[in-house]
Order: sequence, then structure tokens, then C-alpha cells
Amino acid sequence: MNTSTDLLFSALGDRTRRSLFQSLAQQGEQSVHAMTAQAGISQPAVSKHLAVLKRAGLVQDRRAGRETFYCIQPDGLAPLIDWMSFYSEFWNKRLDSLEDLLGRMDT
Repeated sequence: MNTSTDLLFSALGDRTRRSLFQSLAQQGEQSVHAMTAQAGISQPAVSKHLAVLKRAGLVQDRRAGRETFYCIQPDGLAPLIDWMSFYSEFWNKRLDSLEDLLGRMDT
């Protein structure tokens, strides 16, 4: 795995970060204040989690006055999609081979 994939898995490996990412994906751009109210954790904790998501390329921020708003970066999921595609193909080939073997054993 490469560094971007490691960052992505590490970022999404935490339940709170997954929840924040999911909230942004479902509800769109939100302020840190709004996410803090929903998350049930302190604002500094939310900000730290968002910094990890940003470093992994999963979110981007925008300042507006004293508020910071975050939205998801869908392209940030590309390493995860690539990883899943590789293993999907890998297991499909393995299962096809197993099916062939079982078919030959039946005859």
C-alpha cells in the first residue's frame, strides 16, 4: 500500500471520523460548530478529527468570517475504490476457480 492509502484507511478506521465524513456526505457542507453540536464531542476534538480527514484528502475546508466550513472530497475515496476493485477481482477469480474445481470433482 502507498502512503495515501494508509492515510485513508487510518482516517476512516476511527468511528468518529467515519461519522463526521458520513454526515458531510449526507448533509453537504457544514460548519465546525454544526458538526460539534451533532457529534457529541468537544469542538477541539471535532477539529482534530477533521484535520485527519483533510490530511487524508477526504474533506476540504473553507473559511467564512470566523467560521470554518467543511465538505467532502469524493476523489479522496479513489484509493479505497481501487483497493476494493483489486480484491473484488482477486476473489471473483478465486471463487470461479473453486467452482470449476468442484464441478470437475462432481463428474
